[in-house]
Amino acid sequence: MPYCMTVWVSVKQLGGETRGRRESVTCCHLSTCSAKLSATRGKAMKMKCTYRLLVLLGAASCLLVLLGITGDVSRILDLGRCSSVSSQNSPVSLPLLPRSAYNATPASPTSKPAATKRPQHLVTRWEAAAVGHGNREEKITRMVLAVVCCGDRLNETRTMLKSAAALSHSPLTMIVFTEETLKSAFTEMHSSWPVEVRFRITLDLHSITFPPGQDAATWRKLFKPCASQRLFMPSLLHEVDALIYVDTDTLFLAPLEHLWGHFSAMNASHMAAMAPEHEDLATGWYNRFAKHPYYGRLGVNSGVMLMNLTRLRRFGWEEYVVPIYKFYRLAITWGDQDIINIIFHFHPDKLYVYGCEYNLRPDHCMYMSVCKTAEIRGIFVLHGNRGTFHTNKQPAFRAVYQAWDEYQLGQDLRQDLYYPMQRFLLKASNTTCGKIHHAFLKALSSIVRLR
Repeated sequence: MPYCMTVWVSVKQLGGETRGRRESVTCCHLSTCSAKLSATRGKAMKMKCTYRLLVLLGAASCLLVLLGITGDVSRILDLGRCSSVSSQNSPVSLPLLPRSAYNATPASPTSKPAATKRPQHLVTRWEAAAVGHGNREEKITRMVLAVVCCGDRLNETRTMLKSAAALSHSPLTMIVFTEETLKSAFTEMHSSWPVEVRFRITLDLHSITFPPGQDAATWRKLFKPCASQRLFMPSLLHEVDALIYVDTDTLFLAPLEHLWGHFSAMNASHMAAMAPEHEDLATGWYNRFAKHPYYGRLGVNSGVMLMNLTRLRRFGWEEYVVPIYKFYRLAITWGDQDIINIIFHFHPDKLYVYGCEYNLRPDHCMYMSVCKTAEIRGIFVLHGNRGTFHTNKQPAFRAVYQAWDEYQLGQDLRQDLYYPMQRFLLKASNTTCGKIHHAFLKALSSIVRLR
């Protein structure tokens, strides 16, 4: 009588996918055992192949669902970097205000103004600045750049405008809100530019003013002189559809068209776009010190801000600004930026967030580089807040400003801007921000190669 035996075979070992299953193989002859073991092994391999096929089919189904929702593969791949963050920040203690008041929503006006339909026959010189929201392929016909200049910010503002003019190539309108005594200086600046630049770029000067019924003296002194002026641009520039607002202490290191292109990336609910205030919770200001609500986990910085004025007017923007200021005036530190953060805390779906490379500040490299996208793609807009362009706190920022200050429109971008900036930055390469000097030059280098 032949000797029979039972062998337990682990399907996990054979198939590699099914955990905890074992099958018995009983045989009385060696040849029979080999055949049965082979059959069991083949069964396990079939199970493995079937499992992998199901995984691939599931992944393909998920991708098709995402394509059906977004309609654009590039948007899917870019969701992690440019997205509208709708998460609320964790509660922050508010010693200056009662807890019930902190959780309240004073931003909501009692009644929203009815949207007024613009007459079809009304065509203005701003018509070309209209933005085709959601259409990535629409040609840029005219961009609008706005800035507010008061006090001793004249040279800084003119240098910023020079950088925007030198690197852009589309028609551009520059709107400058300034004091009466400074208007002649801006007019002289524009008239000194080359003819081809003046033909492409128009200058529109406005006086510092606030809507009727507002306490102009109070708003004028909020945070920095005249900084709150941009809060009222929707009503002051009622014929403008959209614009890019920048602080005077900013410099462009890439064409303005790159930043303007984010208008087309916005969805139907977005009415503004900004970069995060910080990239790291350990060094963030809002999450550690703010005594008022703010956007998301880290807040946003309003030094470079895309504003869809049409949607802001429809939203009733200024009906929110005044009540928020009155309610939180004892808790805000950064003036108009805090007011903007509070509004978008209560309406996060209205804000589009782009990367830190579009608003790089000393905070991003003070201790170490935390804006990784800037190292990869280059810096598009440099923001030298807290006077960084004019002190030795961050020599790399001062080096960029010096190069732009010495450059004159019409000169060669490679010889008269890029190479001097490179030399200045190399002298600062031993500083924390200077260690990423390649990021300061990366976007600009692609421009000088093309021209």
